[in-house]
Amino acid sequence: MKKVSEAIGKYMAVIVLAVAVLALFLPQSCLWIQTSWVNYLLMIVMFGMGLTMKPSDFGVVFSRPKDMIVGCTAQFLIMPLLAFALGRLFGLSSELLVGVILVGTCPGGTSSNVITYLSKGDVALSVGMTSVNTLLAPLLTPALTYLFLRTSVDVDVRAMFISIIRVVVIPIGLGILINKLIPKFSDKAKDILPSVSVTAICLIVAAVVSHNSEKILTTGALIFAVVILHNLLGYACGYLIGLIFRMDMPRKKAVAVEIGMQNSGLATTLAGSAFPDLAMATVPGAVFSVWHNISGAILAAVFRRIESSDPAEGTVKD
Repeated sequence: MKKVSEAIGKYMAVIVLAVAVLALFLPQSCLWIQTSWVNYLLMIVMFGMGLTMKPSDFGVVFSRPKDMIVGCTAQFLIMPLLAFALGRLFGLSSELLVGVILVGTCPGGTSSNVITYLSKGDVALSVGMTSVNTLLAPLLTPALTYLFLRTSVDVDVRAMFISIIRVVVIPIGLGILINKLIPKFSDKAKDILPSVSVTAICLIVAAVVSHNSEKILTTGALIFAVVILHNLLGYACGYLIGLIFRMDMPRKKAVAVEIGMQNSGLATTLAGSAFPDLAMATVPGAVFSVWHNISGAILAAVFRRIESSDPAEGTVKD
């Protein structure tokens, strides 16, 4: 079982891409997977991540406030600016521009924690950044959206708090507790965790793509180009931030993934609720939801080959 799990983790990118293509061109094959399952799937993965962690991991985050400040500041500076610049550069319509800006002004999503875990990055830092950014989002997302679009967005503060507690904090906390109380169970579970994580990501991608296939196919190549560039430039800028501030390899991985992957589900929800007359505004969030899971899987496959050799450098693992 351990060998099967390792093989699934190794070919994760290919598997996720194949599922995305199937769901896009044969959506009927995946419509049985409901979008309402996404949070529950993420909760399962978060619980698995918790099984690999200890309370001391989070103590390290609070003992490194510089990393948190750098990461969170970069999150709300880089992605909104990239969204605005790309929207203008490609001359997006007002509807699509709204959607892209919303993706940029939203916090990092919980999927980034999964990808950081699969990348062998600093999961504690990733979870800390996601939590702090989500807590800041009720203030910063509307403010930044107004700054770039000159309009307002109402963010359901209560729903966001409940979401981060339910999807991230409780599952990870339960996993950590079981790891402490029943370490033998955690040791056995670790052998199958990669396959569980990949399965969950595949189901998430299949749900999002199949239920939005028509919208995705009708937007043309333009929005795909913008979304892909937005995501990839986010990874690159995040990794560059890690280099500038001389972070070790696990932290560089975490910051790169956290900045490049957004809570696009929230962006899609906000687009539909705050801009009901702009039907196409939901498309960038839907496309981003699909693409960042595919690119995240590919990035994780690359990052898994990179191990730390000293606090500032990394070496490629054969």
